[in-house]
Parts: sequence; C-alpha cells; structure tokens
Amino acid sequence: MRVALIGYGNVGKAFARLLGSKHSSYPFRIVAIHTARHGTAYDSRGLSLHPEFGAPAASIEEFLDRARADVAVEITTLNPEGGEPAVSHIKAALGRHIHVITANKGPIANAYAELSADAKMAQVEFRFESTVMDGTPIFNNVRNNLPGVKILGFTGVLNSTSKIVLAAMKRGLSLADGIKEAQTLGIAEADPSYDLEGWDAAAKAAAIANVLMDARATPSDVERRGIGDITPDDLIDLAQNHKTMIPIARGELAAGGLRLQVRPEVVDDTDLLAGASGSSNLLLLHTDLMGTIGIISINPGVDQTAYGLFSDLIDIAKSL
Repeated sequence: MRVALIGYGNVGKAFARLLGSKHSSYPFRIVAIHTARHGTAYDSRGLSLHPEFGAPAASIEEFLDRARADVAVEITTLNPEGGEPAVSHIKAALGRHIHVITANKGPIANAYAELSADAKMAQVEFRFESTVMDGTPIFNNVRNNLPGVKILGFTGVLNSTSKIVLAAMKRGLSLADGIKEAQTLGIAEADPSYDLEGWDAAAKAAAIANVLMDARATPSDVERRGIGDITPDDLIDLAQNHKTMIPIARGELAAGGLRLQVRPEVVDDTDLLAGASGSSNLLLLHTDLMGTIGIISINPGVDQTAYGLFSDLIDIAKSL
C-alpha cells in the first residue's frame, strides 16, 4: 500500500522507521510527505527516512492528488479548539476516496461524527488508535472485543505532562522545572499550555466520548480546570498525609445527559489512579455488561504512538 504522511515530526519519523523495519512482512511504502516547515517530498518507489524536501505543495489537495496514495496519515500538531487544519486535511483525503489514519486527537474531539460520515460515504476506512493513549488499543479493543457492550462512562489519567509537572512540584521544584522535565522526555505538547490548562486531556475526553458514547462533544463542552494554581507546598502537604494530586478525566451519563470533566483530584497514594506514575496512562471504562474494565500503558513514547498508526494501517489492509 502507498502511504502519504501529512506532518513529519518525531511520530512521523518513528512511524517511517517502523515501516522500514517491518517491510519484508508488511510491504507498505511512504510515497509522499507534506510538512509546513520543511516542504514536500515525493517518490513513488518509496521515500527514505531522511528525504530531500522540495518546495511545499500549494495546497493539501495538490499534495494528495500528486501523491496518489492509498492511505493518508495525518500527524500534524494538535489544535484542541476546532481541530484545524487537520480536519480539513482529513476531509480532503476522504473526498478523494483515500483511507485515513490520524494520531491527531483534534479532529476526533471536534468533528468525529462528520468525518466518520464522510468516510462511510466515500467507502473508505478512518482509523485513529493513537489519538488518546499513544497506540494502546482502546477504540479497536471496544470495536473488536466488546460486541453488544454499552459504555456508560469512563475515568482516565490521560495527560502525562501534567503528571510529570505535579510530580516535580511534589519534590519541591517549580512548575517551570516540571515543564522542562516533560519537554526533555519529549511528551509535552508543542504548546505546553495545552497540557497545563487541561486542553489536551479535554480533547482526549471528548474523543473517547465521541467514539465510544456517540457524544458529539467538543473540548469546549468539557468542564476543565488546569494545574496552574497548584503550588509545591500544596503537594508536599498532601504527601505528608499519604495523598497525592492526579489530573483525572471523567465521563458520566447522568439524568441531564453526559457530563465530561477534567481536573486535578486528591486521591490516596494507594488509589489505583495514583499508580499511573511517570508518563504512564490509565483508562477505566464503565460498562453495562462487563462492569469496569481497565487499560494501562506503562511509560509510552513516540514508538508506541507509531505502532498505533502501524496497527491501524494493518487493520485497513486486512479490510480491503
């Protein structure tokens, strides 16, 4: 299958390395890459890991027409408020009957229902496993392994950067020091305020609700509180009482409809949610038939995000 990448940052490079290492078993090839910063590259025989970029395509439509790919992989930077330009990138690909994979949570959090309808109309596949927990199977797991189950709600520890920052402050460091730690680990958003103000977690909460609960929500519908007003002294005092503060995302069906919220919460050190330390993530799905089931990823990074893209690509290939 011929693959076109829209965006080529750390995740894109990790994905390209993975495709190269698995080429003998899975003969996918990247034939085009479009970036806002470096320009555009094409090669129908397959691009190298370090392609020579030329002038940027004049538009995403021009890029897709020239790429002639079977699958477009959208991996540009998150915009939690509206999801653009990623939403338009995906719509352009679907309009050309190109299968789409994305690791960008913005489109799923803002326009999932519309994009899914576009994919169905175009009779192509739309996959997004890497949008929430770095490739850990959530959406594919529910779709493939929980037939007939209704998701009633969820509880998640989904933003690694906020956890890293809070852990640093618990050691007496400043918020700025915590941000530097997260950036050194390569897990912070390009704009770390998206993490600290709760936008990243809100986008993930909206994405989960949209896909698994047909919520048709956006990040703006999520009750959101960041960690900016928390001090090291707050966290040190909690630790002396065997408690800690964790940024938690929740979705709950109530009499008035679905309530979504993201906020730091105080929990006991022994609480299951407190066990998702470092960059680890945890998601509990509350269901009608299976009770509560949990999914955890231990200190994931870009390689796991790349694998999520790879698993989606294989899933699409199997469906053809």
